Amino acid sequence: MLTIATLGPVNSHAWQAASRYATGADLKLYPHTKALVQAFISGEVQLAIVPIYNTREGENKQYFRLFDKIRSGYWIDNIVLDSHLSLGVFAADERIADLELLIGRPSVFRQCEEYIGNLFDDIALMSVQDMERAIGEVRQQGLAGRGVIDSEEMLRANGLHIIEREVAPHNRTRYAVLGPELAVATGYDATALVTEPLDDRVGMLVDILGEFSRRGINILDMRSESDIKTQKLQIYIEAEGHIHDQVLSEAVHYIEHRVIQQPGVIRVLGSFPRVDMRTKHIRSLGFIGTGDMSRWFADRLENEGYRVLLTGRSTRLRPEEMIEEVDVVVVCVPISATADTVRRYGPLIGDGKALILLAGESETTLQAALESTGEEVEVMLVHNLWGPQAATMKDKNAIVVRTPRSGRFCSEFEAFLYKHGADIYHDSPSKHDLLMGVGQKLPTVISVALAMTLEENRITADDIASHCTLTSLYPILAMARVHSQNPQTYAEIMATSGDSRKIVRDFARNMQRVIEMADAARITELSKLINTNSTHLTRDFLEARMAQAKAVDEVLGRMI
Repeated sequence: MLTIATLGPVNSHAWQAASRYATGADLKLYPHTKALVQAFISGEVQLAIVPIYNTREGENKQYFRLFDKIRSGYWIDNIVLDSHLSLGVFAADERIADLELLIGRPSVFRQCEEYIGNLFDDIALMSVQDMERAIGEVRQQGLAGRGVIDSEEMLRANGLHIIEREVAPHNRTRYAVLGPELAVATGYDATALVTEPLDDRVGMLVDILGEFSRRGINILDMRSESDIKTQKLQIYIEAEGHIHDQVLSEAVHYIEHRVIQQPGVIRVLGSFPRVDMRTKHIRSLGFIGTGDMSRWFADRLENEGYRVLLTGRSTRLRPEEMIEEVDVVVVCVPISATADTVRRYGPLIGDGKALILLAGESETTLQAALESTGEEVEVMLVHNLWGPQAATMKDKNAIVVRTPRSGRFCSEFEAFLYKHGADIYHDSPSKHDLLMGVGQKLPTVISVALAMTLEENRITADDIASHCTLTSLYPILAMARVHSQNPQTYAEIMATSGDSRKIVRDFARNMQRVIEMADAARITELSKLINTNSTHLTRDFLEARMAQAKAVDEVLGRMI
């Protein structure tokens, strides 16, 4: 029979957590964590369950120090238990006003600090480790005015009368399960790491975190404290991913050998199925569209624990069937097909679900979505300014266009973008299309027209390379980018509707005006025009962009 060590007594929260984890296991109860961990180390039990985090009192730091004693064994799993605490008394007629002393475990008092402070002006607290023994002594001595705070099950099991329930609302505790072997990967994992005491070095903590960040590894928990014996720094990190995942194992290896420069200094406490203490509303998402961008998002959403379905023209699962199964429908198809796709499938989305549009055009697309879906369907548009070649979202721009019907599902999707490091900007539909006219449509139109002009004038690639300055290389580089990737994508960008068309037309009109002024050699007017433009752009903007341009020039100068 499986044996598990946990904290007593029977019906305590730790006992409940252990009972939930393995029904029918032989539970060995210990009065405190030191005895529990010693039983695990000595092999008296197969598993041990210890509390490590509470939503009201935070981390139980003393337990992480005990990990230093566990050199054979791993953190293999977690249990999250709602900790419902109640106030009990010994006599049925006793009330809150009669109490002179409260009895409870130290952690319980920390969790109930707000309740005790609000309800009792001046009351004595007695912290105990063995609750059953304390209750027995009070009953044996016949003492009045004593109250006990603990789980309702434990209070009732010991014959106490409950006079107040849920004295610490929103109270949840995370328990670590310790076992002899490293847990296998599930695809939705986290890994706990701790360093040995480290020698001081400037910027070490920043450099360590930077290695995780640049690889797109999210840090779930991190803290540092001084080792009691040496007073040297120790760092605890909980990161997303299993230690056998290549990206995580490479990060740990690099940090040991190149950042800390002490091989073997990082100890893996364990890998386990990831625990999310936050409330999640979305359980499943379904994509209409099976292109590279859909798969890119699907992989990352699945890594967050969501169930994801992909549908398209070539999939066995049809969009009509998928829509019935998921909470959120995501449309990710070519720009020119987005509005028609929304009109086709929008009416099938039921109330209480959400439609999220991964699209580059806003006004027409959102209008189609709002018209074709019911009033109780959430709607939001996200324009990600990166392609499927990007390793991560970190420091990439994401434009979010919310609507009056963007609710909790939409907010959770936006939180997913934020968590992965995207820089989020909120636009109205018209502002989005106007700005994308500047950011995407106009540069693409110019690039295509420039290439046409080179061909008409029989200017070769060698001619360009020999006569370009660093500044004139910018439009050449943009032209090369457009013409070396999927032409369908850029054709779609140029064909977008909405206010982005206005930007291109206004540019053509102003270009013609500048050409006429230049042909007429109206230098004074041209100078005045440049000064007027500079005032509109602002000095801060120009100085910041010049700094960027000089940095680009430095790189380009080394390459030509």
